[in-house]
Order: sequence, then structure tokens, then C-alpha cells
Amino acid sequence: MKNLFKLLMMVVILTACSTGNHADFEKNTAAAKKYFELHQAEKSAEMFEMIHDDLEWHMPVYGSEMADAQGLKDAILNYQTAFENMRFTADYWLPGVDETTGLQDGSTRVYGTWTADHVASGKSVKLSSYHSFAFTDGKISGGGDWFDFGGMMNSLASETETAKEE
Repeated sequence: MKNLFKLLMMVVILTACSTGNHADFEKNTAAAKKYFELHQAEKSAEMFEMIHDDLEWHMPVYGSEMADAQGLKDAILNYQTAFENMRFTADYWLPGVDETTGLQDGSTRVYGTWTADHVASGKSVKLSSYHSFAFTDGKISGGGDWFDFGGMMNSLASETETAKEE
């Protein structure tokens, strides 16, 4: 009976630890959503306040190195210059996990779709994407963007060249 009780307690503890989200997941997900809202509204200065100085960011460009905070800020400004009417529609948000333990760590990630209008060509884009966000001291300190940046830009390049020729 004593062993059965111990086994039952272990199952209860393991179940409690493996279900539910990390205490910071909801807060960090709300921050990531706010970051996207600011991006859509082209409020870069407010976005930059959310970025930790020691940020490491995976850029979606083939062969690129990890970006630091300034590299991400530069990319944000480039997107906001090159596109209008940016909108992100999330399919679903998921808790992130620590890469060594596999346990939830308060980070957040999202699958969704970006739509926007390319200024130079006038062409609209629809881009499936995945984004992850890690946090330190309440600021975005890591993560990245995964989508077909090259394919998107190639599809716009021919349109841009045609527009320039006219």
C-alpha cells in the first residue's frame, strides 16, 4: 500500500509538472503579440524598446549569421519601408522549451501568415511563417523568423523590374 501511494504521488507530481504552461508563458505571449501589433502599425521606436540589448536573432535570409539587436532593428526598418498594410494572422501560439532540458521555459512561438503590399511593385504578398521569442528581464532576448524570404523577394523582383521599366 505504501509503494502504491508513492507511485500515485509520483504520477501526480509528474503530471502536474508536464501539463500547464510555464508561469511566464502568458505574459511573454502577450508581449510577442504586442511586438507584432507595433510592427503592423510601423511603430519601430516602441518595438525597439521591447528588444534586449544582448539579443541573438535568427534571420530568415539564407546563409545569414545570427543578428544582434541592431541587425534586427535594421531589418524591421527595412520591412516597414518596403511594405505597407502589414498584417500577421496567427494560426496558434505554443509554449517554447529549453533546448537542453525540453522543459517549458516561458518562451513562446507562433505559426501564422503575413500579408502585406510591396511598395516598389504594388504586389501583395502572403507568407507562411514561424517565429519564436525568448525573454530576459521582460524583453525579447532571442528567437527568430523562419519563412521563405528568398522566394518572396524573388517573386517581387520580377514585378519590381517590370515596374521600373515602364
